[in-house]
Order: sequence, then C-alpha cells, then structure tokens
Amino acid sequence: MDGETLYRMIFDHSIDGIILTDPRDDGKILSANLAVCRMLGWTEEELVGKEHDAILDLQEPSLSALLDELILSGSARAQLTYRRKDGTTFLGEASMVFFMDCNGEPRTVSIIRDITERKQTEKSLYKAYETLEEKIKERTAELEEAYKSLLENKLSLSEAQRIAHIGNWEWNLLTDEVYCSDEIYRILQVHPQAPVSAHNDFLSYIDLDDRDFIYNSIQKALQGEPFSIEYRINLSDGEKRTVHSQGEVVFDEKGSPAQIRGVLQDITERKKAEEALERMDKIRIKEIHHRIKNNLQIISSLLDLQAEKFEDENIIEAFRESQNRVISMSLIHEELYKGEGTDTLDFSAYIQKLVESLFKTYKLSGKNFSLSMDMEEDIFFDMDTAIPLGITVNELVSNSLKHAFTGRDKGNILIKLCKEEISCNTHKSLFSLTISDDGKGLPEDLELKSAESLGLQLVNILVDQLDGKIELKRNNGTQVTIRFMVTENDNLIQSA
Repeated sequence: MDGETLYRMIFDHSIDGIILTDPRDDGKILSANLAVCRMLGWTEEELVGKEHDAILDLQEPSLSALLDELILSGSARAQLTYRRKDGTTFLGEASMVFFMDCNGEPRTVSIIRDITERKQTEKSLYKAYETLEEKIKERTAELEEAYKSLLENKLSLSEAQRIAHIGNWEWNLLTDEVYCSDEIYRILQVHPQAPVSAHNDFLSYIDLDDRDFIYNSIQKALQGEPFSIEYRINLSDGEKRTVHSQGEVVFDEKGSPAQIRGVLQDITERKKAEEALERMDKIRIKEIHHRIKNNLQIISSLLDLQAEKFEDENIIEAFRESQNRVISMSLIHEELYKGEGTDTLDFSAYIQKLVESLFKTYKLSGKNFSLSMDMEEDIFFDMDTAIPLGITVNELVSNSLKHAFTGRDKGNILIKLCKEEISCNTHKSLFSLTISDDGKGLPEDLELKSAESLGLQLVNILVDQLDGKIELKRNNGTQVTIRFMVTENDNLIQSA
C-alpha cells in the first residue's frame, strides 16, 4: 500500500473532520472528508471551492491567533465556532498543519473535532463540583452510620476509618486507660506503639485554649448528655489540626459512669474549604452591594440633571424627593459594602448619615436648625427592615424640614430608636422609632391613614410592610412613633 492510498484511507474513514485548504487563496477548500461534511451539513462537492468564511467567522479572535501561530510554527490548535449550512453553529477543536505537497504547492490540513458534548460534560462536572461539599457531608454521615454496623469486623472498620479519617476511641473511667483505633494514631501522627494509653496522654494533644471546653463537655456527658464538639489539636511538628469528636457515656448496672466511647474525625481540610467559601461569599456580597450602590447613585445623578431642565418649583421638589428616596437606599448598600460582608448593617450609623444628607439637600445654611439623636447602640437590622425604616425616616424628616418651620429660623428635630421589650420565649423584641419636631405641627384635621401626600402615603405603606403600628401626637409640634417587632438571632436583629 503506497503512501497516497494510506493517506486517502485515513482521510475517508477518520471520525474527525478533515479539510485540505490552499492558504494562498483565502483558505480555499480543496477537499473535505465525510466526517466534516456530516458536521457542517454540506456535501464535499458543495464545500470544494468555498473559502474559510463559509464555515468560520473571520472576526473571531481565536481564529486570528490560530493563524498567527500557524505562520510562526507551522502548526496550531484552538477552539473555534463553526457554522453549518443551515446557519447553526457548534464549537469545534481544530488542529492545523502547514506543509508543501509533492508538487511543491503550499497546503494546510485542518483536523476538526466537535466538542459540544465534551463542553456539556465539563459543565455538568462543574455543577457536580458545586455540590461536592453537600456530598461530603452526606458521605460522612453514611460512614458514621457504617461504623456501627462494622464494629465487629475490625479489618473493614479500619479501612472505612482510614478512608473517612474517622477513628474510634474508648476511655475506661475505672482504669483511666484509653483505646484508640489505628486512624486515631494516623490523625495524631504518632506510631501505634506510642503511649496514648491514658487520658492525660490524649489530653496533651488538645490545644490549651480548648481544654476547658473539652472538660465542660465531658462533665455534661457524665450526666447522660451525648456530645458532638469541634476542637483543635497540636501535632508534634507544631501543626494545628481541627477535629470533630462525637461520643457518649456508658453506665454500668448501678447507673455509674463506666466508659466514654466515641469517634474522632480530622476535619481540617473541610474547615479550610468552609473558610475559603465564606471569604468568597463575603466578597461576593460586598461586590453586589457596591454595584447596587453605584447604580443608585447614577439614578440619583440622573434625577438631579433632569430636575435642572424645569423651572416649576413643584416639579423640582418632586425630583428632589425622589432623589432623597434613592439616596436613602443607596446609603444602606454603602454601609453594607463597608461592613463585614453580611446582610445586616449598623442602623444608628446609617440614620446619622441619612439625616446629615437631608440637611445638606435642603440647604439650611444661615438657619439654626438642630438635630438630636437618641439611638440604641449596636442595633443591626437586615435589609428587609432597614430599607422601609430608612425611607420612613427620610419622608418624616423631609416633611419636617419642608413644612414644620415655615417662617422660622430655628427649630429642633429629634430621632429616637430604642428597644422597649424583649421576649425570651419567642426571641422577638419590640422597637420604637420616634421622629419629632417642635415646629408648627400638622393640621388638626389631617389623619396619617388618609393623607393625600405621596410621602405620608409611603410612610403608611412601609409601616404596614413591617407589620408595625404608627402613632401621631401634636403636642408642641409633631411626633410620630412607629413600633415594630424584630427577631433576634445570634446578636443580629432581623425582621420578624
């Protein structure tokens, strides 16, 4: 079999697409095998004579890079988007080689492989990777359950423990002897013959800062309460590892503690992964708040620019009110962006910035208007609470600055936030937010629930959103008090 016959057999029967082109004439196709014809939906007769632009997008950056590499080295590989006869496209992996044929003519051969399924597989693998942590937890739970059923088969148990980095231990309270499985020794990085035969020997590996915690857990276990705890251990080379221990006390026939038994698992890598994911999540949350803040600031600037096109004071005032509402939300996302990557913010600090912004907006220079704030410290609200409360403060303070002190050069506005009641059973707290001024007061015939102004209507809607109650007093000015319930969770205040 001569070389040309062998080449033709490979060309015709290859499962990969093969195209022979003339590089001098815009990549004119000279021949195409059956595989590439199936990929592209053309017959070989239809393809022969066509140029590269019939099956490729000449503007695709990866094509330009491929051709540059081909010129420099004589061969190149890249992923390109190919266009079928019917206009649809697919992603292919192309390998190109430049050569001179037997007649001394320059030629380029392209071997094309459709990698659509491979890309779909990669996507599926990435999705599987995202759920890996959950699978690890499920696998750990399965192995812990398997430990119980494999207890009488030491060889199988030892293998399972090695795979899951879980070892079992028993502490005889009468003799103070400790039994450890082989995996315990591997976790502690000591030889199985090393002395870990007494409780004090094992305790020496536990980090000093965690020993009181371990002691308290053991005391509770001696009262019949099983334990499931995490703590740190110090290895002989100075490395710190994190382990999870779960166990229970076995009582004798007289009800006295006789033995403590349990399992120990090295969870160092899992903890590192969790910490990395937590850091990534905080960065992601901060970036989201930063982008929202920037977008809201753009909207605020657009409202400001649009307002300059009008001379009607009522229209300008409407734009300014809308701008203030946008700013009140923008400040929330600014505080969240500056925070620790959580969805809660220091509400007192936020209100301080919001009101200062309002005072600047209404240009009160030359007038003796003062602001008093009595805000409970270390109060953190989530967005579901902070946004409606922030807009409510914006509307009520704006209303005071616009209407309460007409014809006057001085006045005082008071904002007070306090926790009135705490329920230990429901973990809910009752808060009150009061905005008051010593101005001329609201008209006697005005009812908040039936107010026609957009600002007061917004206040009613937002208070309802918080499941709160609103109270109006007209003594020596105007005082609006809003009471609402929130749920406390891990020292963070969240909307009930």
